[in-house]
Amino acid sequence: MLDNDALDTLFREARSHNGWLDTQISDEQITQIYELMKFGPTAANNCPARLTFVRSTEAKEKLKSHLNEGNVEKSMGASAVVIISYDTEFYEKLDYLFPHTDAKSWYAGKPAKIKSAGEMNATLQGAYFMLAARSVGLDCGPMGGFNNQTLDDEFFPDGKTKSIFICALGQGDASILHPRGPRLGFDEACEII
Repeated sequence: MLDNDALDTLFREARSHNGWLDTQISDEQITQIYELMKFGPTAANNCPARLTFVRSTEAKEKLKSHLNEGNVEKSMGASAVVIISYDTEFYEKLDYLFPHTDAKSWYAGKPAKIKSAGEMNATLQGAYFMLAARSVGLDCGPMGGFNNQTLDDEFFPDGKTKSIFICALGQGDASILHPRGPRLGFDEACEII
């Protein structure tokens, strides 16, 4: 079992940040995050998530026009903003990722199944991404609040990648956080049958 410090880092003390300290994220940190998050399970090991790390000033300016007004400042102030998306052709890699059976045939030519599996599993991978980022000492600010269609048109013009959510990344400014919101108790959210 992880010790209390690790559990605090990943869960109990971790917060969704909206303000950021002026720090940078290195290529090494970005690689570390991916090298951890890639081990999170997905259905048939389909690994549909694609991560676009928007870090440069030029790239952030491209992103800015697709954000809802309330998300501009908290995105532009972050060291990076990551677009968590899914590859609509993820099943093409299943011969390699899941060689035990013909998993590619489960998806090929089935757009509704591709969309459902791609979105669900890439969202799971987005959660693993946040845990990985926290484990290497970074804070996260996940959010919706952007125009998926215009963002996809600009960042993924081939139409093969679809955004799901974005996540600001960096060293959060804890001094501006609101008190942590309540959570449901076990008996309110869980049932053992």
